[in-house]
Amino acid sequence: MSKGKFYMTTAIAYASGKPHIGNTYEAVLADSIARFKRKDGYDVFFQTGTDEHGQKIELKAAEAGVTPQEYVDKASAEIKRIWDLMGTSYDKFIRTTDPDHEKQVQKIFKRLYDQGDIYKGSYEGMYCTPCESFWTQSQLKDGKCPDCGREVKPAKEEAYFFRMSKYAQRLIDHINSHPEFIQPVSRKNEMMNNFLLPGLQDLCVSRTSFKWGIPVDFDEKHVVYVWLDALTNYITGIGYDAEGNSSEQYKKLWPADLHLIGKDIIRFHTIYWPIFLMALNEPLPKQVFGHPWLLQGDGKMSKSKGNVLYADDLVDFFGVDAVRYFVLHEMPFENDGVISWELMVERLNSDLANTLGNLVNRTISMSNKYFGGVVADKGAAEAVDEDLKAVVTGTYDKVAAKMEGWRVADAITDIFTLFKRCNKYIDETEPWVLAKDPAKADRLATVLYNLTESIVIGASLLEPYMPGTVEKIAAQLNTSLRSFEECTTFGGYISGSKVTEKPEILFARLDVKEVLEKAAAMFEARKALTEEAEEEKEEDVMELTKKPEITFEEFEKMQFAVGEIIKCEPVPKSKKLLCSQVKIGKEVKQIVSGIRAHYTAEEMVGKKVMVLVNLKPAKLAGVLSEGMLLCAEDAEGNLALVTPEKNMPAGAEIC
Repeated sequence: MSKGKFYMTTAIAYASGKPHIGNTYEAVLADSIARFKRKDGYDVFFQTGTDEHGQKIELKAAEAGVTPQEYVDKASAEIKRIWDLMGTSYDKFIRTTDPDHEKQVQKIFKRLYDQGDIYKGSYEGMYCTPCESFWTQSQLKDGKCPDCGREVKPAKEEAYFFRMSKYAQRLIDHINSHPEFIQPVSRKNEMMNNFLLPGLQDLCVSRTSFKWGIPVDFDEKHVVYVWLDALTNYITGIGYDAEGNSSEQYKKLWPADLHLIGKDIIRFHTIYWPIFLMALNEPLPKQVFGHPWLLQGDGKMSKSKGNVLYADDLVDFFGVDAVRYFVLHEMPFENDGVISWELMVERLNSDLANTLGNLVNRTISMSNKYFGGVVADKGAAEAVDEDLKAVVTGTYDKVAAKMEGWRVADAITDIFTLFKRCNKYIDETEPWVLAKDPAKADRLATVLYNLTESIVIGASLLEPYMPGTVEKIAAQLNTSLRSFEECTTFGGYISGSKVTEKPEILFARLDVKEVLEKAAAMFEARKALTEEAEEEKEEDVMELTKKPEITFEEFEKMQFAVGEIIKCEPVPKSKKLLCSQVKIGKEVKQIVSGIRAHYTAEEMVGKKVMVLVNLKPAKLAGVLSEGMLLCAEDAEGNLALVTPEKNMPAGAEIC
């Protein structure tokens, strides 16, 4: 019987590149919780995915020479591949470029605008492109972005704003009356003291300086700004409809039971998101948990240093479940965790190879050596057995209590305490000594049965955290994994069952020196590839054919301006020419350009271009041309229109 629904989400990963191990940690952590809840009898729906809009992606796509959609298709596929590699058992992988999500975001924006929660204004401040955030001068730290520490630039643009202050007191009251809403408590105190209590500023929720976003359908020069787009995935992904026609799945699952996010985005999830929901008259999520970061032990991960740790690299060295064990077990509840090659090797050798792997191997080997692999309970009990059984059958309650507060590392520690108790039991009972006395055969059989049963229970409890490993253990013991309820009683292993003849080594011990040498070689190879790519970029230049020098007075005679192409069509008598109607201020000029091989007429419409305005009119293929569109040309003769970096009005003079 189900204990009820449990809807949980991760933050959606930004599709700007390959996720490093710190990013991947969140997916693994969420997966362990989802697996635990399923096994504990809950009807779980686990959603993750990718955040795919914004100026940063638009710029990266341009650098890569691809469209933003092509860029995010590739990046999202890579993120999904890593999540799948790590065994993430999500029920839905949402993308913010999904058509149904985009449509709902437009509906949400329009609804909030119609009810007066969103209004049109303009924004002026210091802008951080990587964070896609505006800041006031007073919010900057040492003149830089307070979130990421990068450079900021002054920016001003027309924008729509959300009236945050309208709901601020209601949110404060909710947080005070629901102490479990923000966890850990330190995150709650930070949000209250640093943001809510000092007073909320209205939030910019649209942009005009880039195009890669969901258009505001009633004002299409605006795109919906990142947080109103990204955060709403938690409801659009399960069928929310802003017009009141939400799906049965949405009615069943919402509100979310847990939003699992990194501590760096706690503000957006505990202030912006609940206020958006209040404005939509929807229930708030039950809990937002801001987990700490996983840091590299020998310094910050840096692509320029070539030392970024990726999940697939670590899997090649240690295996999927060893990496899962490490990131889950080594992350404290509130403080940042540390990952290093040395620590990974130490944990694999001590916890996985010795405590767990050696225990399973010894138990199976002794069963084969002494009883031909048959494990039977002969009932020859002694007092020492009772303590083992008490530890084993009492472990689930301890694990469940830890998982209630998402203390995953502590839950795993409790399970490994069970395995350590088994190893101690071997030392206490000394099976090799019992084997020397034929009269003690039943006692020896009972000891090995108790060990086998304990391992099965321990493996069953470990399933949410290391699913691949425990399946191997169950197969070698010729049994099935238990439900959590079955883990509270001793004696479920069928007496007379036969274990495998040749136990598989679950985790081979590693030499730290060899691992470090192999890792160094990997990083050197990666760095070399990066440098080679940078050299190729530097080589991607052309020698400029020099023309005679001109004076400043001659240059001053030329007038350049930004134009907007409002109409374009092919020139009938030419295969090369396009005829564009270009709006420049209040004037429209007709300009003929030899770019038909590089652009279609449809592509041209709407582009902002750089125009030589005062070129003497001339006829091309019988059509009058009143100016010139500026283009760049590479060595192969490919052309690209020169366009302004920022959104500038038609008629803006280029000086």
